[in-house]
Amino acid sequence: MDMRKLFSLEGKTALVTGGAYGIGFAIAQALAGAGAKIAFNCRSQSNLDKALADYKAQGIDARGYIADVTDEAQVKELISKIEADLGGVDILVNNAGVIKRIPMTEMSAEDFRQVVDIDLVGPFICAKAVIPGMIQKGQGKIINICSMMSELGRETVSAYAAAKGGLKMLTRNICSEYGGANIQCNGIGPGYIATPQTAPLRERQADGSRHPFDQFIVSKTPAGRWGDPEDLMGPAVFLASGASDFVNGHILYVDGGILAYIGKQP
Repeated sequence: MDMRKLFSLEGKTALVTGGAYGIGFAIAQALAGAGAKIAFNCRSQSNLDKALADYKAQGIDARGYIADVTDEAQVKELISKIEADLGGVDILVNNAGVIKRIPMTEMSAEDFRQVVDIDLVGPFICAKAVIPGMIQKGQGKIINICSMMSELGRETVSAYAAAKGGLKMLTRNICSEYGGANIQCNGIGPGYIATPQTAPLRERQADGSRHPFDQFIVSKTPAGRWGDPEDLMGPAVFLASGASDFVNGHILYVDGGILAYIGKQP
């Protein structure tokens, strides 16, 4: 068997939601490197323009579109535009997400709903929009970006944990419902990744010491470090390629071992 062909994405079209920066951008780079044509969405023109320039700087001819993943009409229009420009979506990466770190008793229902809407309802809407085309093609790959909060709770992230726990189960249900159509739906659960979103948690203190949360994460991670967005590239290519054709409903945690580790004795 030709292993390069097994992992090749030549001729495939991938949609990476929220693929303008961070984890989404890294995953899009990886899929492009394996041969896929890349489409991504943003909610503002300024973010779209910056992202297109960043993709161009990496030698990637990506197509960017303005669309809100929580708006079903906009997502339908997005998929139609991608089909016209690049062909039907073969690979969907549900990456767009948001977190609001607010104690539960201080969080408004409006804020809670917004997080769930983006992190859980958005992936449902996007998957619903691409599945018919995948059924018609006889194959498809859906990758939902889950989280360690799909398994664990933590202070101040009630909405995020609820949404990511729901996304884990949505992943398994898409597998259950459409596995017979040769659609594989899996998740990637990143550990703590060094991105602009987590930068405040890694800032050095005035005395030069590490941020307390930074110290906490490094001590809880057997790898002894934060992850980099590049750590997610290989897992994404695997789950998007023919190499994972018999892997379905699985959440691949890329966390440096956190979920396997009880921690050191004090």
